[in-house]
Amino acid sequence: MNRNVILTCAVTGAGDTTAKSDRVPVTPRQIADDCIAAAQAGASIAHIHVRDPATGGISHSVDHFREVMERVREADVDIVMNITAGGGGDWFPDAQDPTRGGPGTDIQTPAQRHEPVSELLPELCTLDCGSLNFGDMVYVNPADWLREHARLVQAAGVKPELECFDLGHVWFARQLQQEGLIDGDPLYQLCLGIPWGAEADTETMLTMRNKLPHNAHWAAFGIGRQQMPMVAQAVLLGGHARVGLEDNLYLKKGVLASNGQLVEKAASLIDNLGARVMTPAETRTHLKLRDPHSGQIAGGAV
Repeated sequence: MNRNVILTCAVTGAGDTTAKSDRVPVTPRQIADDCIAAAQAGASIAHIHVRDPATGGISHSVDHFREVMERVREADVDIVMNITAGGGGDWFPDAQDPTRGGPGTDIQTPAQRHEPVSELLPELCTLDCGSLNFGDMVYVNPADWLREHARLVQAAGVKPELECFDLGHVWFARQLQQEGLIDGDPLYQLCLGIPWGAEADTETMLTMRNKLPHNAHWAAFGIGRQQMPMVAQAVLLGGHARVGLEDNLYLKKGVLASNGQLVEKAASLIDNLGARVMTPAETRTHLKLRDPHSGQIAGGAV
């Protein structure tokens, strides 16, 4: 069991959730406010996507990311910031010509995916470790793209969170480490319950955990009704946890949640298991992250 737990709040995501809940933040100001609310509720890390303020759909705008980051950094709370770098991989085959992307297709190069990270230098960014049948679409992330992206993240001095949606993704993340493209102790996020990747159950989490490198830090999350059970399971198996409206909209059956409420519920669950949620400062030290306040690696190294 993990007695000191890093708790991430994934505040908005990029999915079509705004039509299902008015609690999902859309504008940069709303997303920043929810990061701040998550920090006040006890979260260690805020994981952010950004959205088009006019439509609520996917945005890759550096300016939108910048506004969120600046608002959070200027607030009277502290939280580790984790920018998504996994956008721009959605492929829907065109109904008339399946060799082309149809409506909803959104593809970016590794350099385009990396642009907000290189500009804003958060402590963490995601690195999605493979392609996947993701619901009704295909998430496209070939091995050579991943290698290129890993090099860009490495050169920026940002720690990647290695997002693994299936067992093969863990395998390839280990390969990136063997090739020298991941510095320090790797950080894994086991993403469970997304059709048609790894299932959100104990057997799957345990299998993926057992394939991690010996020096890995790891967390896990489940989507929908499996969010809180996977929090408990991750802590019991020695890992960290993630909640938030990116993954689940409900506090309990029929009751829509806010990000702050999900963090409070998860923190209470962790406390009831006999563990505690780490502060953002402790998280930076534990993961050896760059401190945005001093520019140094937490723990003293430059």
